[in-house]
Amino acid sequence: SSSSRDEAVRDKRARILSRGLPKQKPIEGVKQVVVLASGKGGVGKSTTAVNIALALAANDSTKEVGLLDADIYGPSIPKMMNLKGNPELTPKNLMRPLKNYGIACMSMGFLIEETAPVVWRGLMVMSAVEKLLRQVDWGQLDYLVIDMPPGTGDVQLSVSQNIPIAGAVIISTPQDVALLDARKGAEMFRKVHVPVLGLVQNMSVFQCPKCKHETHIFGADGVRDLAKALGLDILGDIPLHVNIRETCDSGQPVVISQPQSDA
Repeated sequence: SSSSRDEAVRDKRARILSRGLPKQKPIEGVKQVVVLASGKGGVGKSTTAVNIALALAANDSTKEVGLLDADIYGPSIPKMMNLKGNPELTPKNLMRPLKNYGIACMSMGFLIEETAPVVWRGLMVMSAVEKLLRQVDWGQLDYLVIDMPPGTGDVQLSVSQNIPIAGAVIISTPQDVALLDARKGAEMFRKVHVPVLGLVQNMSVFQCPKCKHETHIFGADGVRDLAKALGLDILGDIPLHVNIRETCDSGQPVVISQPQSDA
């Protein structure tokens, strides 16, 4: 019957997939890996990743922190961290991360022209991700923060299956359209056995700089409701604030340039 045929196909696929899963191998010198992800693009994930990396370093000056930009098509970390140039190579032919504000950074953006598009198929993207993971001399890091591309595709799966990850943080705005994809992101990490540390609600409220009236442009508490439904923690509530945008665009993220800011 067709149902037994379907079942046989499913079993065969499961067998092939389980056989083909790569063995997880830690990144040399890196103690803990935290990934920042979002189902939807444009929800402030890279901005949050940069500020989390800087906050980890600011919180404990004895800790060494790195930042890996795994977004091959749209790398943002070079601009946000005010870094340009090509990584030097070590005698072992490993790339040396570029450093600013005490954070070691690696990005596809260091390897291509700033305005050049990356017009690649999946296999080339996977090869680039593998190089960024394995062919970088991170030295000794306490934390490596990985800024994932949006979605739940090849890159997310490859990173999750290739290296041990301490936990994932999901970034979303409270908007229904973003929440649909944030849920998928959280479920994907659960499927590949990566602990989800919690959700961050970004662009949660806008306060008028003149009259101080607060407006929930993208809706109120959507991420809180999703966290409750998934049994996860809310790790933070970030307002929609012009300081956050301006400081990242100028390569001086708010955590470093305005640590006392309300944002």
